[in-house]
Amino acid sequence: MAQAARPHHGLLSFLDTDGKPHPVQNAFAVTTLVIGAIAFVTAYFTQLHLVSSWTGLVGMITGAWGQLISATTGERFVLIIGLGAAGVGFYLGMAHGGLFGGVLG
Repeated sequence: MAQAARPHHGLLSFLDTDGKPHPVQNAFAVTTLVIGAIAFVTAYFTQLHLVSSWTGLVGMITGAWGQLISATTGERFVLIIGLGAAGVGFYLGMAHGGLFGGVLG
């Protein structure tokens, strides 16, 4: 069992704490983190409420689905950070003008 003795090296190997690769779950975790960061940063600019509210909504949906399919604690940790940032971005974007912001009426 030489493969068991070799450490798993990769860009996201810290998410695979059980020693098995989880490419789909890792992709959801990283995507949620990136989208959440975009929503969080754009939420502090009132004129970017469309960007922050939509990216926050997408980040919360991808984060929720990622939580459902996550396999390790590392993935869940990254997902919760991304979900929190997406939630802040979504709710501040909604407070600044909403998802449509006067486009529909």
